[in-house]
This record gives sequence, C-alpha cells and structure tokens, in this order.
Amino acid sequence: MLTNKQFERLLSMKHKKQHFYQVADAAGVSAKTARKYLRLNRPPSQLKAPHTWSTHQDVFADVWPVAVGFLENNTGIEAKTLFEHLQGLYPGRFTHRQLRTFQRRVKDWKLLYGPAQEIFFPQDYKPGQFGASDFTSMNAVGITIRQSPFEHSLCHFVLCYSNYESVTIVRGGERFESLSLGLQNALWEMGGVPVYHRTDNLKAAVSKVGCPKEYTDNYRALARHYGFEPVSIQPGKPHENGDVEQSHFRLITAIEQALMLRGSKDFESFESYNTFVQTIVKQRNEQRKDKLREELAVLQSLPARRYDDAAVLTCKVSRFSTITVLKKTYSVHSRLRGIDVTAKVFPDTVEVWYRHRRIERLKRLTGLQTHRIDYRHVIDSLVRKPGAFENYRYKDDLFPSSLFRVAYDQLLSLCHSRKSANKHYVKLLELAAKESQSRVQSALKTLIDHDHPVSFEVVEAMVLSHKPEPTPDVFVAAVDLGVYDRLLEGAL
Repeated sequence: MLTNKQFERLLSMKHKKQHFYQVADAAGVSAKTARKYLRLNRPPSQLKAPHTWSTHQDVFADVWPVAVGFLENNTGIEAKTLFEHLQGLYPGRFTHRQLRTFQRRVKDWKLLYGPAQEIFFPQDYKPGQFGASDFTSMNAVGITIRQSPFEHSLCHFVLCYSNYESVTIVRGGERFESLSLGLQNALWEMGGVPVYHRTDNLKAAVSKVGCPKEYTDNYRALARHYGFEPVSIQPGKPHENGDVEQSHFRLITAIEQALMLRGSKDFESFESYNTFVQTIVKQRNEQRKDKLREELAVLQSLPARRYDDAAVLTCKVSRFSTITVLKKTYSVHSRLRGIDVTAKVFPDTVEVWYRHRRIERLKRLTGLQTHRIDYRHVIDSLVRKPGAFENYRYKDDLFPSSLFRVAYDQLLSLCHSRKSANKHYVKLLELAAKESQSRVQSALKTLIDHDHPVSFEVVEAMVLSHKPEPTPDVFVAAVDLGVYDRLLEGAL
C-alpha cells in the first residue's frame, strides 16, 4: 500500500531514472507495488471505496430528533449545553465520554443544515475616497509621566486606500471635542479632505438610538465645514470599520515593542511622550509614501481655517456663582452672577466667554470629579459671611493645598470656637487672593515646620514684610535724530 504522495513521486521519477528499481526506491516502495500502481495509473485514494458505514453503535439515534428540534429553534445553542440538557432528560443514558462524539455530530449538522453564517467582503478603495476615525484606550499599556499613571486614549485616523495614519493623544474618553481635535489634526497634516469619513457608533458623532437625527449637531457642523460626507457602521459590527481597527492593533504593538527597546514606560513630560508616539507613526507612514501621493493628488481642498475644536454651550451663572457644564460644576467670578455666558469645552480645558471676550480658562474635570470651586471667585462674599464656610457644600475645594488644611485644623484647636476659627481661615484665604497664595503658603509652612501657632495676624505680617518692592519707573529720553544728520553731513 502506498500513499498519494508516493504515487505522485512514482509518476515524476519514471522518466528520470534509468532502471525501474531506482524509480521504486525514489518513491520508497517495492518494485512490485510500483508496477501495480503504474499499471492502474490511478492514485490509491481513487481505488479505495469511500467509508460510508458506522463502526460503532449510534447511541444518539433515538434522541437525535429531539436534539435537532433544539438546534432548529435555537441557532446559538452550544453542543455542550444541549448534551447536558439531554443528560437531564434521559438520566444515566449518556456519560461525559460521549460529549466529543455529540459535539462532532452537532458540528456536522450545522455545516449541512444549519443557518447561513456571516461572511466578510474585502473592499477595494479608491484614492481619496475614505478616511476612518476611532478611539483606542492606552491604559493597559501602562504609560506613566514622572511615575504617575497617565490614563489616555489615541484618536486614530486612517486613510483607507494608502493606510496613512495620524494619531492625537487625548484624555477623557470619546468626546466630540476629542474627535474634532484628532480629525482636524489629521486633515491639516495631510493638507486635504477625503470624500467620506467613517466612524463606528461614537457618541461624539452618532445620535442616540431613537433620535430622529442620525448624527449630532456638532458633528454635522464639522462635516459641513470640511465638506466630507459622514458615514457610520452598524451597532456591534466593529469589523465594518476594519481598516482603523486593524491599525489600532498594529500601532499599539509597535508602541509596545518600542517601549521594550527603550527600557522604560515612564516619560518626563507629556511632550516627550507625544514625540515618542509621533516618531513611531512617522516611521510607519514612511512605507506608505507611494500610495499616499495618489491620495493627496485627489483629496478635496481644506477650508480657509480650522473649525472650532470645542463643544459650545450656553450657561447661566447661578446665584452660587457656578455654572454647570456637561454635568460638572465650575465656579466663576461672582460679578457674573445671573449672566448668560458661553462655555467652550475643549479636551482639557473649559473656556468661559462673555460677548466675544474670554474671561476664564478652567481645567476640565474628568472621571469622578464633579466640581471645582476657586476660592478667588467667591472670597468677597465669603469674607462678609464667614459663617457660611462651616457647612458649605464645596468646602473641601476651599483648601488650595494640604498646608491650608493643616492650618485650618490648627485654628480649630487654637480658637475658642469653630466660628472664630472659620473667620480666621476665611481671612487667610482673602489674604492669599489679594496678595499671593504662594507667599501665604510659604508663611504657613514656616510656622507649621517650627511648631509655631498659626495666626492670621502673624501670617499677614510675614506676607507683607516680604512683599516685593514696586517696579521703579524708568525714564527713557527722546532720541535726537539730528545727531544722525550731523554725522552724515560730517562724513560727506
């Protein structure tokens, strides 16, 4: 008996060897076997009758119609689940050794009679036709900046024809302003705009289910500004945005490999980490220059200016001198109480505008943070109402640093009542607001380090004694241009 491979060897050697025994040896069979199969001129697989009979008793024959009923009505049911169900219906009839046999039988049934499976359709893109964006979290990579964990994501843009990619590091999740920043950075880097821009069901771009508008107002305005047509994939079908999904995997792998070579995941600053990532992206794009030239030649032109990266909201300053922006509370100066202001929400900051003038730039709250109160905004009223400090809802925000908290605790122990302690502490805050927080903090540190009691009067004296001298006025005399005329006349 020989194999199909040996038969093929016989056919290829019979005209290459001088003697027949050499042909048989080359195929690894006897001369008699070689003559037999060459005479038949058919491979062994065609000589053997197909195996159509069972070598074991079919233990599932009686219950198989029951199993088929479950398979027809529950396309997602697993063979193991169905097997355990049959064990319950027929106690003691089936053992776990028969599970693999049952699984093979279920697999064969699904291949012959089961529902059609989803297939994928390879796409051919034309130059300049499609761009795609998505976010990918980098938290699992474990990047730190000065030993502190740096939680962030990458806003990743890919041109589908050339696979050219652009990356922007963002914080705070899949927000419109992050998508806008990443997409615009990519478009201006390339110097053009594709016909279509595809995303998955990002809440930054796609409206919630049930909303009559397919895309959010902000995203539609961004699309109109650049002249691209927005496209989104079906919910729960990430493979439909496969170009950028595959690029996620390969980019993160490249970053992880580069970090291994670097020997550390810690960076001195955000800027140094961003430079590290952009260098990797640039190296990857070097391989795509030829196809990128084809894309650049047909991309649509950029508009005259960038679209505003921020989400723009109108807020009314409450009687508490606060505004609510995307469910987060921020303080503004009390003079704005009752006024409608415009909040421009950027990925990392919130700008407060009034009549085309920016009046505040606040650090944006993220995660579980729900409020940020700047004592400078409310101190004028708080000095007049020091009793309000005790039960103030945002009391913890009025400790600019741990030294102020320690000072307050000392005042509670030194003063004869909490009311008195609160009054003295509020005066310390007023001093910090009107003179210098750093000088007040330095004075508090000196007192605490030397175990001296904290007192407003002492701190005030220390701050005012180290107050810098005012900058002297400098008189600059007018230049007599006649001097130059006389010099020129003398030279002539």
